[in-house]
Amino acid sequence: MPRPPGHGPGYEIRRQEIIDRAAALFAKKGYAATGIAEVGEAAGLARGALYYYIGSKEQLLVEIQDRVMGPMLESAHRIASLEEGALIRLRMLSQTLLENILARLDHVWVYEHDYRNLHGVNRSRLMTQRREFEDLVQQLLVAAMDEGAFRQLDPRLATLQFLNLHNHTYQWIRPDGEWDAEYLSREYCATLFLGFAKPGHRFDDLEDRMREFLAVRRNASPEPLRPASRES
Repeated sequence: MPRPPGHGPGYEIRRQEIIDRAAALFAKKGYAATGIAEVGEAAGLARGALYYYIGSKEQLLVEIQDRVMGPMLESAHRIASLEEGALIRLRMLSQTLLENILARLDHVWVYEHDYRNLHGVNRSRLMTQRREFEDLVQQLLVAAMDEGAFRQLDPRLATLQFLNLHNHTYQWIRPDGEWDAEYLSREYCATLFLGFAKPGHRFDDLEDRMREFLAVRRNASPEPLRPASRES
């Protein structure tokens, strides 16, 4: 959501803090069960001041959804466009998806549980974004079939298998737990790729190639998490 004219950078910082507080509340109690007064209390704002920053309760839900899907779509398009084989791109996408889940567990919980509370254009927009992301995953899976790494699978079912294995991680993962995104992605992809593999195909060099990619990425300047930008 663009900053209204006349508001300085402090306005946006405060608004982002409010979205963080709302995400934590919605994840704990559910969107429908959380009143706007509770959000204001958590943010230390009266109702009128809260609406000054966020416009409506549903707008808070839109912002939370955008924080999840915006970065994921951006990353998925970037990974899909790389001049790499489909398997390494799927492995990259897997780890990026899990990194985003771990970075914003509260947001992902709300994203998965409360998107049905969106209405009209807000819900249509989110569902379009979800389909766009699923299509990118499916395109990579089909590319792996075309390259001879995977046997001929039902593309839609293979997509659901990939997504279901990753998307339910938020229900039990802990940021300070024993498994990080890199480990989980490696294990998830080993399981999926072995099941999807064309008979006789091996993936011996996949993790070596992934380590090379991660070494380059870790030596680059990190990009901070940021809310997705969108048109007004």
